[in-house]
Amino acid sequence: MEYRYLGNSGLTVSVLTLGTMTFGGAGDFAQVGSTDLDQAKRQIDIALDAGVNLIDTADVYSDGLSEEIVGAAMRGRRDAALITTKARFRMGKGPNDEGLSRHHLIAACEASLRRLDTDHIDLYQLHEWDGRTPLEETFEALADLRRSGKIRYVGISNYSGWQLMKAVSAARAGGFPVPVSQQIYYSLQAREAEYELIPAAIDQGLGTLVWSPLAGGLLSGKYRRGQQPPAGSRHLGEWNEPPVRDQEGLYDVIEVLVKIAEGRGISPAQVALAYLLAKPQISSLVIGARTDEQLIGNLAAADLTLTSAEFAELDRASRPPLIYPYWHQASTSADRLSDADLSLIGPHLSD
Repeated sequence: MEYRYLGNSGLTVSVLTLGTMTFGGAGDFAQVGSTDLDQAKRQIDIALDAGVNLIDTADVYSDGLSEEIVGAAMRGRRDAALITTKARFRMGKGPNDEGLSRHHLIAACEASLRRLDTDHIDLYQLHEWDGRTPLEETFEALADLRRSGKIRYVGISNYSGWQLMKAVSAARAGGFPVPVSQQIYYSLQAREAEYELIPAAIDQGLGTLVWSPLAGGLLSGKYRRGQQPPAGSRHLGEWNEPPVRDQEGLYDVIEVLVKIAEGRGISPAQVALAYLLAKPQISSLVIGARTDEQLIGNLAAADLTLTSAEFAELDRASRPPLIYPYWHQASTSADRLSDADLSLIGPHLSD
């Protein structure tokens, strides 16, 4: 297992993180999975044995049940892994039971600590942008939580590029804890993060954690052009996360994945994960699984390195077009671009 620094922090994380959205299976999350405590213990054992040192959850997953299962499964071995959780979404019926206000954030953190049965959260992430709460209020609350020892690092999740920059700037200006990471959706199925979020992370020194790197299973190789989706699948139907805006383009990418996988004698999922691990500023991919076998297979991606030809073929099949102002910069400013700029524009210059 490879370990990478989480942004500009001194914290190192495994390139694969165990995701626990399947733990619990309450409410709408039953569509994702329903891992009980016994299976959760097995999956955590498998992940730890493979060298994974980060477990990712959130208070909203199964209305807190995921956190409770993680806490129970880690009881007696808390120091065996870093634990990250998130807050922002509604956790009660009251008017202040959501958002990133000081009131909700502190209450949410303390509730997560109880459910996780721990005295600290290693990485506390703001799960979503809150445009109604002043950033200074949010980050002052985070500063208080860190001073009290309840959290150790701060991250953000699902922010746009300008929101990320505003949050980082507000934290720095106020002397508050500066986010060390962002957690975003990023996959071969949808590379929009390369327009702003990846360049911003490079420029500002944030690590990047990736949720749903297999596009919720779309890149597993089970979804093929001209074939019915697998029985029990939730995609290409009513389930719309992540959305599929170009189904034919998705199948084009899957064909390349399957070809490379068959040539290697491995799974398309392993190829898709290895591709992302070779992209700039990626700290760790959050992987979950409905079954132990899926988890074991996905963990094998940590040891896979694609050839330059394989990487280039996947890159061409999935590359997003240069939208404005990037096409203009590519044609007029190619000699004055930073590493952050080149993370998006560079491959187009070499075509």
